[in-house]
Amino acid sequence: MEAEQETATIGLAGLDALVGTLIEAGYRVIGPTLRDDAIVLAELNSAAQLPAGWGVTTGPGQYRLHRREDSAVFAHSAGPQAWKRYLHPPQRKLFEAGPDGQFTAAEPENVRYAFLGVRGCDLAAIAILDRVLGAGAHPDGAYRRRRSELFLIAVNCTEPGGVCFCASMGTGPAAGPGYDLALTERTADGEHRFVVESGSSAGRRLLDRISTRAASPAEVSEARAEVTAAVGRMGRAMPDADLPAAIREGRESPQWEEVAGRCLTCANCTMVCPTCFCTTTEDHTDLAGGLAGRSQRWASCFEIDFSYVHGGSVRTSGASRYRQWFSHKLGTWHEQFGSSGCVGCGRCIAWCPAGIDITEEAAKLTGAAG
Repeated sequence: MEAEQETATIGLAGLDALVGTLIEAGYRVIGPTLRDDAIVLAELNSAAQLPAGWGVTTGPGQYRLHRREDSAVFAHSAGPQAWKRYLHPPQRKLFEAGPDGQFTAAEPENVRYAFLGVRGCDLAAIAILDRVLGAGAHPDGAYRRRRSELFLIAVNCTEPGGVCFCASMGTGPAAGPGYDLALTERTADGEHRFVVESGSSAGRRLLDRISTRAASPAEVSEARAEVTAAVGRMGRAMPDADLPAAIREGRESPQWEEVAGRCLTCANCTMVCPTCFCTTTEDHTDLAGGLAGRSQRWASCFEIDFSYVHGGSVRTSGASRYRQWFSHKLGTWHEQFGSSGCVGCGRCIAWCPAGIDITEEAAKLTGAAG
């Protein structure tokens, strides 16, 4: 392939070669695979581990696998895990100290990740985390180290799920900027292929190392048409309204108490969210008292101790904690980081055991319900 060519076509063998070339280059390739009745993210050794022929059916509090009539490997919507678990791990050791006071900081993780199959909503989520954790006056050094070595292979979505609403958030179904390569999967006419667009010099160099053929104008046009058509097949939509203003004006709305009557404050929504970033630290010691340490773990504003100050927690009711999460995600995030904190992936809807729908609650608050 010519070095300056930016759009190509590969088959399943080419996709496997892509994975193999990344591994040879020292990357740990992370992508979707089938495990425990869900499509989860895990390290891949070949493209054969992708969930070929599997799709998902989603709804409020619902996630079910189903068999497809084709062998598509990316025809499924977001699963229970977000890519942030590799850039911003759920738990990590910070330091240890011995009885003699000897201090040992945790060794920096020396790993290069390549993410395969990142959808537009999750690509937007990574861009948000870049602003939250990787920028500003006090960036997270561990996040920046992982992010600096990241190779991103996005997937343009052609089959959104029942809880997807990325189109109304402006984050999909087409992958936005920031990828090294973007794939559009095609299974029509009995031929399984991927139209590949490069988005960086690193992406072009990788394509030069595998066997490809030039994508025809018809292939490119058909792929883009399928992605465009996916906009009209979203299962949900965020209301087209000034949400930050509605949240400010609705601070005392009875809606918060109504949703609290259903909310279990289990924190599932924050754990599956691709942009929630809050953490806390925990100190621990061994049974003999000879070694102490400190670790960082994900935290949630649904935990009653999250707002603890001397004398007690500020937000003790479920209504106040739900309002805090909702208000920050869709309201004050704009003031703090310049965008919404929601990317429309729908995970919080699918994995809420009570089936609470963030788009439905937003519609009620803005008067757009129905």
